[in-house]
Amino acid sequence: MKVILTQDVKGQGKKDQVIEVSDGYARNFLLPKKLAVPADNSALNVVKNKEASKQHKIDVERQQAKDIAEKLKDITVRFEYASGPDKRLYGSVTTKEIAEALKKEHGIDIDKRKIALKENIKTFGNFTADVKLFSDVSGKINILVTSKQ
Repeated sequence: MKVILTQDVKGQGKKDQVIEVSDGYARNFLLPKKLAVPADNSALNVVKNKEASKQHKIDVERQQAKDIAEKLKDITVRFEYASGPDKRLYGSVTTKEIAEALKKEHGIDIDKRKIALKENIKTFGNFTADVKLFSDVSGKINILVTSKQ
């Protein structure tokens, strides 16, 4: 008997998966415990529509990530900091500050955990940071750190 699992079932499959099981196992265990429903045409259509919806959502998110990566190419985030006599910053530029500056100045909302610095920024100059926007989409942020006058 073909059934569609409504929950993960150990040894059988994952939720929304169509599997073939014996009639007795389906009638006596899976169906009474509401772990599965019979795989008729309407139930198969529901599963197919859920999968298409999930894929569409992933495609939309991937496209948004590509658009943000394209915008990041032309953006330079600027910071002004005070320094000591040895031209080193008091403190450092963090990913949190970079994310806040992107949101404030350019309206781009990126989680600070997705920004990766190669090393801590503790001096003046130009730097780049990698941004992981989606599983297969990444971008780069240009950072300029200058001295307060």
